[in-house]
Amino acid sequence: MVPLLLVLLLALLLFGAGFALKALWWVAIVVLVVWLLGFVARGTSASGSRGRWYRW
Repeated sequence: MVPLLLVLLLALLLFGAGFALKALWWVAIVVLVVWLLGFVARGTSASGSRGRWYRW
């Protein structure tokens, strides 16, 4: 009975890790798109040059 529970626990753990990794991939893609859009949509400064859209 214990080996069966260990196998089920391992399967549940791997399923949870797989779901979390898939969700993290989607988050990474969204952040990448926002980051790339920042380069396209950045404004101009008072001197007319294109500045950075982030502060750091």
